[in-house]
Amino acid sequence: MRARWLGRPRCSGTRSAPLVTCALLAVLLAGCPASRDEPAEPGPVRVAWQRVPLPPPDGPGRIVLRDLAICDGHWYASGAVTDAALGTRPAVWSSRDGAQWTPVPVVADSYYGRRSVVFSIACHDGRVAAVGGKVGGAHGNPRVATWGQRGDGALVEVAASFETYGGPKAVNVSRLAAGDAGWLIVGNRASGAAAWVSPDAAEFTLIEGAPQLSTDEQGVTWASDAVAGPSGWLAVGGLLAPGRIDRDPVAWTSVDGRDWRRTVLAGTEAYEEMQRVVLVDGAPVGVGLRGRGFGAWRAEPTGWTAAGGFGAVVGGVPSIGGVAASADGILAVVSDGERYGGWLSVDRGDRWRAVELPVAAPAGADRAVGLAADGQRWWLSVDDGVQPSLWVGRASATS
Repeated sequence: MRARWLGRPRCSGTRSAPLVTCALLAVLLAGCPASRDEPAEPGPVRVAWQRVPLPPPDGPGRIVLRDLAICDGHWYASGAVTDAALGTRPAVWSSRDGAQWTPVPVVADSYYGRRSVVFSIACHDGRVAAVGGKVGGAHGNPRVATWGQRGDGALVEVAASFETYGGPKAVNVSRLAAGDAGWLIVGNRASGAAAWVSPDAAEFTLIEGAPQLSTDEQGVTWASDAVAGPSGWLAVGGLLAPGRIDRDPVAWTSVDGRDWRRTVLAGTEAYEEMQRVVLVDGAPVGVGLRGRGFGAWRAEPTGWTAAGGFGAVVGGVPSIGGVAASADGILAVVSDGERYGGWLSVDRGDRWRAVELPVAAPAGADRAVGLAADGQRWWLSVDDGVQPSLWVGRASATS
């Protein structure tokens, strides 16, 4: 492993602060000073994109695409099928070569499970698991469900109590990761960043209020993504320190997903947080918001360091749609608040160049992108709310 996952924690203040809402985030980003990073190199990277067909849904409706995963010679796409009345049912597709795709049986028992959109999928050592949700109930909160894989390959909904993912302390459920240590979901509760752990995806245990993971005197924590490594789990997100209105980027490490150690990265007066993380030659690289644009952070042997910045926020609520590392570099697909665009780095996040996506990818409700890599190629799903599409591409020029 090239880099240690932890630097030196930094403490500040003695009081916690309220969570920043999405609306406030948009206002803060609009008023933040522009990134002081050097601008991206001129000229977009050319990527040869090829569309990959998915089988039509079984019955009426259109396909909804949300996430992609690749491991052990298997490709997976997840989402749902929606009908004219906007009803949804969970859907997953798989492939052994990336070209021919077939539906994976998805068995759902609960009311909301049968209506879920599968927004996060992960696989490891020949097994796959998924997380989905559907807005409902008196307060209109997402009702979350998970699926584990049965011996015959079907994905079966995992029974869970309502307060495992919901209840009065619920905030959100974010991303699913898989590795030698098992399965990990990261998200957030009223107490701050939280995790759900399982050795086999057959049942998840909620970890909330854990020291250093949750909110404390150092600040209000928020977790967005996680990845498995040789020494356990790495999660990333942000921290809102007392007396501040902007987050600083944060990384957490854990051997078992239950006990965590926090590292707050050096921040500025701009809003900064890591929203996605990947491993590049064993070293973590996080990508997220940085002021009025986007930026990367990299773990070095001496600790975490800020890498290059790229892009600009146009309006609305910006976000990271997906990040993946292939032999050609790190590809990030980000929303500037209005549309998704691609950015490529071939030097572990120091410099970034624009990448033209194969189709227009507007941002907003019921729109999403998914991204994965298989070592040589990138796999991109684009759902514009009307006509979803799946693509495979590889950089044809990097100079």
